[in-house]
Amino acid sequence: MRIEQKKQITQEIAADLGGAVTIYLTDFTGLNVGQMGELRARLKESGADFRVVKNTLALRALEDLELPDIGGHFTGPTGLVLAGEDPATPAKVVRDFAKEHDQKPVVKIGVVDRRQVLPAEIAKMADLPPRDQLLASIAGGLTASVGGIAGALAAVIRDIAYLVEEVAKKGEAAQD
Repeated sequence: MRIEQKKQITQEIAADLGGAVTIYLTDFTGLNVGQMGELRARLKESGADFRVVKNTLALRALEDLELPDIGGHFTGPTGLVLAGEDPATPAKVVRDFAKEHDQKPVVKIGVVDRRQVLPAEIAKMADLPPRDQLLASIAGGLTASVGGIAGALAAVIRDIAYLVEEVAKKGEAAQD
């Protein structure tokens, strides 16, 4: 590979890593070309990308990026799972694919929101519902709470209005 090509690929990897909110490094040893294509397609469907990288070029790409020190995990065959703000969906795709294919690929390490994430944490994320569903659940909980507060405030205002009315009636009765 020529130096110009290496520089271009390094820049592409740096752009991919820098633009991704969720990054999982995987070891895809034992997967054939067809299986790799199937994994790519599933990840693409979920909104993520899968890219096989040359470790030396990936390490160069990491030099200027503000990411945790994950360089030690660029050993052996390395595939990058690059995704947006939802770390759960690509984690599920990789986990489910690995269950079907003799536990391959293996997640080495991850980075989510510029924070290093261990494989055990990624496995836990795979059990979570998708980000949109979590946000909807939180919003529903907040809406219910706000509705309860609004009801309580309305009851207090009603009680105050009732007290004012009673005081006014007693004031009228005292004047008569």
